Amino acid sequence: MLPLPTDRLAIRPFTLTDAPFTLRLLNEPSFIANIADKGVRTIEQAEDYLQQGPLASYAAHGHGLWLVEHRGTGVPMGMCGLIRRESLPEVDLGYAFLPEFWGQGFAREAARACLAFGREALGLHGMLAIVSPGNTPSIRLLETLAFLPVGRMELTPGDEVVMYRIDFA
Repeated sequence: MLPLPTDRLAIRPFTLTDAPFTLRLLNEPSFIANIADKGVRTIEQAEDYLQQGPLASYAAHGHGLWLVEHRGTGVPMGMCGLIRRESLPEVDLGYAFLPEFWGQGFAREAARACLAFGREALGLHGMLAIVSPGNTPSIRLLETLAFLPVGRMELTPGDEVVMYRIDFA
């Protein structure tokens, strides 16, 4: 089922050749402020992040965060996908895009494709999403996708997030 094509996007598994893009995305001030500082500062660290994160998730779960690129140009824009965290009872939707691609509906388009993959290919009955309480654009996106808030939790000590859930009834 991968890559996941949409009208404007190609969503595909990361490879180690995507390390330069990954390095840039993980060091965007918005990524650090709204998601986390992953401490990735070199191409080698970006390759390690890919190996320990998305690539390991593909091997263990058959899904993970995928690269989102423009379908016509092949330009990498962000990442979106399904994450299996030990700290959460269900798979959660994750996404991050470079600022130059915000406000154009790309995150919504990628998220819808990933939700469909979870429902149709994986047979999930629902999905979670976690978001920093002050990340209004991300909250708005989740609500547009029909996610509903279900509570707050500390993902890591001192890092409170709002948890959302969508039911695929």
